Amino acid sequence: MNIIIPMAGRGSRLRPHTLLTPKPLLPIAGKPIVKRLVEDISQTVGAELNQIAFIVGDFGLEVEEMLLGVAKEVGAEGLILYQNEPLGTAHAIYCAKEILKGPIVVAFADTLFRAKFELDLTSDAVIWVSKIKNPEAFGVVKLDSQGAIEGFIEKPKKFISDLAIIGIYYFKEGKILKNALEYILENNIKKAGEYQITDALENMQNNGLKLTTGKVDSWMDCGNKEAMISTNTSVLEFERDRSQDEPENMILQNSEIIEPCFIGSNVTIINSTVGPNVSIYEDCKIDNCHIENSIIREKSTLKNLKLDYSMIGMNVTADSEYRSLDLGDFSRLQG
Repeated sequence: MNIIIPMAGRGSRLRPHTLLTPKPLLPIAGKPIVKRLVEDISQTVGAELNQIAFIVGDFGLEVEEMLLGVAKEVGAEGLILYQNEPLGTAHAIYCAKEILKGPIVVAFADTLFRAKFELDLTSDAVIWVSKIKNPEAFGVVKLDSQGAIEGFIEKPKKFISDLAIIGIYYFKEGKILKNALEYILENNIKKAGEYQITDALENMQNNGLKLTTGKVDSWMDCGNKEAMISTNTSVLEFERDRSQDEPENMILQNSEIIEPCFIGSNVTIINSTVGPNVSIYEDCKIDNCHIENSIIREKSTLKNLKLDYSMIGMNVTADSEYRSLDLGDFSRLQG
């Protein structure tokens, strides 16, 4: 089985945190989003992985080498392919046309999930969905009386379905997906100026192929600050009972860590309470703070803060009164 992971988007809803770090490389509970996604897919599909294609922008050699290492860790060959223009989800997938053969999983790198299921090998395609309360904000699927997909609706203004498409797809035969993508590209079928995967799925459906849904136990979005903090909390809770090594070279003085938390190496925590639901990364210094439900990136120094639902970038210095903060890399904040 091959996996295609489109991840060339700008991550504009997560700025300023994506100005220097591509969104799929932002960490959740100690691991980059894309690494967690690959591990989850590998465990879920239960099939031997051959190749994983990462569709990227101009992320640089260091990032590309990290992605190749992620593929290697799950026993697959990694490929770095490029989407140089933001032409939509269908175009991004087609950038990996060279591996569109045999069984394929497509997963967009801004979502994580928990699921226990087997692939429906009688289906030509499986679209994973999650039941949500606000379907008007998502693309949804409409099912027929037999439970098969009969339509795709993008951000419906009136209620049609509450099954949101979460951005993970299985195709029994990659060549069929390739043909559907080529059809919409060659016929210039666009929505809002972009080629969309849902149009390719509709083309497959119109050609008599069987499309069904796969449901997840938990869907965790990583699209904005609030979603990142919520997902960080969920993952920390999921992994609460897993054995974790003591953080390397951590200094803990007159302080308390309330689990679940992730603490990186070389972290100093003095006169502070950290947790629950906090991730603090390497080389941070925390002094006289109370922090919960937050993400603190590498090499940041925080003092005299009482933080909740905050996201702090790398190399940040902050010394101020109580607040919920959203600070990008290299910020300075003094009261």
